[in-house]
Amino acid sequence: MPARIYQPSKTAMSSGMARTKRWVLDFVSDEQREIDPLMGWTSSGDTQAQVRLSFDTKEEALDYARHHGIDAVVMQPRKRGANVRARGYGENFATDRRGAWTH
Repeated sequence: MPARIYQPSKTAMSSGMARTKRWVLDFVSDEQREIDPLMGWTSSGDTQAQVRLSFDTKEEALDYARHHGIDAVVMQPRKRGANVRARGYGENFATDRRGAWTH
């Protein structure tokens, strides 16, 4: 069963970088999900798609995949651009802003 190894990105709802330093190995589902006609829940017979393993380094994840015979693909993380800098809330009201501040 194929798997992918990646570093998860931060969620859109948080500004922190928690849970983005570790590497994750999760399995790609072989089966398509189906909708249960009675309850409307989505389900699949593939239980491996529910497994998610986390590792401290990419090498640990690759070693685990090799040791267990898992065909894994590494997805390199995209880094933020160099022109993005951290700002504080007070900079919204700075006098040297480029654009005019409005409500």
